[in-house]
Amino acid sequence: MSATTAGPDTVQLWFCLNEALDEATSTLLAGHWLDEHEREIAGRFLFDRDRRQYLVAHALVRRVLSLETGVPEAEATIWRSSRGRPFLQMPPAPHGLPGPGGAELDFNLSHAHGCNVVAVTRGRRVGVDVERLDRGGERGLDWIVESFAPEERAYLTGIGPGSRRDRATLRLWTLKEAYAKARGLGLGLPFDSFAFELAEDRGVVGFRPPEGDSAERWLFAELEPRPQVLVSLAVERTAHDAAPPARLLIHDGFPWGRAAPREVALPAGHRHLPALAGAAAH
Repeated sequence: MSATTAGPDTVQLWFCLNEALDEATSTLLAGHWLDEHEREIAGRFLFDRDRRQYLVAHALVRRVLSLETGVPEAEATIWRSSRGRPFLQMPPAPHGLPGPGGAELDFNLSHAHGCNVVAVTRGRRVGVDVERLDRGGERGLDWIVESFAPEERAYLTGIGPGSRRDRATLRLWTLKEAYAKARGLGLGLPFDSFAFELAEDRGVVGFRPPEGDSAERWLFAELEPRPQVLVSLAVERTAHDAAPPARLLIHDGFPWGRAAPREVALPAGHRHLPALAGAAAH
């Protein structure tokens, strides 16, 4: 296994700005690589900037999956759950490479405001979300806060209005998105049914999971691959009797080749937040 290929002990994160692919290149790659379903969605966008974001993001996914599996970009079969979560359907051997120890590959995509990120691992679930930290002025963030758990809303109220509160709000939002996507539940998981306690600058101190899950099952990481760009990652810590993931490898730019990634430490864990007194079950 290559040092830059995801295994059960490794999480790969691929970050790419839209500008890494010019419009002509992203359109050309999409025409050759995307499947009929993806091309149909791309054709529905009214604005060129939204269409380009979609094309770059999905070209990135297919390129990353090709590097990880050996399956050509245009031949990757991606199926989607009833809630829209994508999964890679591996072709039968010997055409495809099932990966280390036969562990099933899991991946997740997020894209927003010209930023694209793909997380990949094997033998465990992973979810990722990206946001720009300077997006608060667009329409305010109160509509986001209303969906949070009571202790999170109280925490934000204690900070008071301003850029520090906006940053904390988006940290919570991206963590919640990453966790919901890792679970494969998306918007079907009420965001007030689970809660995070944040460290002052970066990192998760505590986690209260929704009913039916455990805090010990997950690890959470926060990254800033660019100034004012926040990426949150949720990855299963305990899955299929495998040891916790030990490495997080971060790649930057569109992966035409396999450049050496930057390695950062994954957090050790967090405490289990107690349920709120008198809280209603979800």
